Parts: sequence; C-alpha cells; structure tokens
Amino acid sequence: MNPPTLADVAQRAGVSRQTVSNAVNSPHLLRPETLLRVQGVIQELGYSPNRAARSLRTRTSHLVGLRFAPAQEGTANALMDRFVHTLVATAAVAGYHVLLFSDDDTEPLQAYDDLLRSTAVDAFIVTDTYLGAPQAAFLSTRRAPFVAFGRPWGDPGATHAWVDVDGAAGTALATEHLLELGHTRVAWIGWRKDSFIGEDRRAGWVRAMRERGLPTAGLASRVEDTVASGREAAAVLLDEAAPTAFVCASDTLATGVLHLMAERGLVPGRDLAVVGFDDSQVAQVLPGGGLTSVRQPLEEVAVELVRALERVLATPPQAGTGVLLAPTLAVRGSS
Repeated sequence: MNPPTLADVAQRAGVSRQTVSNAVNSPHLLRPETLLRVQGVIQELGYSPNRAARSLRTRTSHLVGLRFAPAQEGTANALMDRFVHTLVATAAVAGYHVLLFSDDDTEPLQAYDDLLRSTAVDAFIVTDTYLGAPQAAFLSTRRAPFVAFGRPWGDPGATHAWVDVDGAAGTALATEHLLELGHTRVAWIGWRKDSFIGEDRRAGWVRAMRERGLPTAGLASRVEDTVASGREAAAVLLDEAAPTAFVCASDTLATGVLHLMAERGLVPGRDLAVVGFDDSQVAQVLPGGGLTSVRQPLEEVAVELVRALERVLATPPQAGTGVLLAPTLAVRGSS
C-alpha cells in the first residue's frame, strides 16, 4: 500500500493542496477550525511531508553538520558518544537531523568547505574550540551559521553562540569533596599549559586549595592525556610530594593513577583517593566501586545547543550568546 500523499489529505479534508501545505508549514495562515480539520486528517491517514520536496522548495535541508573524530587510543574518554546520542535525539524533536562527517587532519577545513559549497547542511555544531582551532573563524568569515560546544578560548571578542561546562567549578567541587574527607595534600594531574580547558580545570583545584590555606607547590603535574602519562605523573608525585589524594583533568589520567596504585598494592579510597573528570563509562565500571568523577551535563548542553541553533536559524537570525553550565560530582569507591 502506497503511503498517503498531500493530495489524499486535501481530498479527505475537502480543502486545496495549498491549504494542506499551509497546515504543515505555515499553520498561522489558516483559520483555527480549518487547521484542526486538516490536522485531524493528517493524523488519521498517517501522512508525513516529503522532506526532499520541502528542502527543494525552502532551500533548507534541516541537516546540521557535526565533525566526529575517533577516540584517541590509550584514553578512557567516550564523551563524544554520550554527547552525540543526546544531541541527535534533541535535534530530532526540533525538526533537525545531525549529519556526522570526518575530515583530514592535514586539511581540517576541507570537509566544512565541501558541505558549504554543496549547501548540504543548514548549520554546523563546532566542537573544535581549542586555542588555534580554525573552524570558528573560517565559518564566521564565510557567514555560515554555527554554534559551538566550548568557549571561544582564543577569541574573547567572538560573537557566535556557544555552550560550555564550567570546568573550574567541577574540579573545585572534586577538590572540596576530598578536603571534606580530611585530605590536606591533594595533588593535581592535568594537561599541558597550552590547553585552555586544562588550565581552566586546574584553576578550580588551585582555588579550592587556597581557600583552605593549603599549599599547591610541588603538588601539580602537566602531561599528555593518556593512561601512561597519568601513571608516570602519579609515580613522581607520590615519591616526591607524598599526596594522599589526586584530582585529575580527565578519567584517562585518573585511570593511570589507579594503574600505578594497583602496581604498588594500594587500595583506592583507603590508601589514596582519586577523582577524575568526565564520568566516562570506564569510571562507572572500574573494580572497587568505580571512579569518583566530575560529570558534565551533556543532556543540558545538547538542549542549549539546539535552542541556540533555532535562534541562529530564525528569520531574522538572533544574536549569539554564551551559556556556561555547572557540572556535578558522581561519588564512587575511589574516594
């Protein structure tokens, strides 16, 4: 049986095809009683508008482009998986579909340029907001609609819409949790100094320690975001500074700390406390009750990004704004 068409709805409702089209695309143009009658027939017949035909007419695709990069080997981070799943579901409610694409690391803008030239998407969601990332500036220059998951770290004068999570608040929360448990020598393992996100997270640890009048000198390490780096940094800090607890910029680094503890026969939560960041699936399933970790509100991030997209794609477009969300702490056996 063929699916119902716009003509079928028009015939059953006793109206013109244009009236059915208005009921779907411009319901404000119809009288309330007419709109209700047409909507009733649409529901009765199970009519679904032809998205391809609508795209040709309105010159919109209702597709939003999102670059998706594979997870880095040797890490515990599956943050993008959680984010993408929530974003796809939230965007669908608003009438958009997410188009995932990849690009060549040597030509990071080529895929964006190809999609713009082919008018395949209406807008982009950018996640590459690290210092020096060219995506936001490129899209701004091309006047392409986009919103960003992440602050414009290297461009304080940026005017595009963005949504981010307050990393400093998260690590402050993690540090305060350990201090309340009685720890006074809380070490930090974070990322290289050129990482704005890493330095933001480090600032929360520093703030919480200084508010209690506790020292931070000799208790911090900056490394690459791998399990091996976390293990090596923890070994040096334990031997030279004797901390009783660790706050880490990621679950990957925290997993490295746990590896070292296992090698030395130390029990998480008893001999040393460890807190990670991102609340990855790894954090939730590690033996010993799991890894305490800062949890990013990705569901809220997705909702706010879709709201921002709707404002950016409105007629006329609305000005971009920044939204900073607060994380929470998932407490488990490691602390």
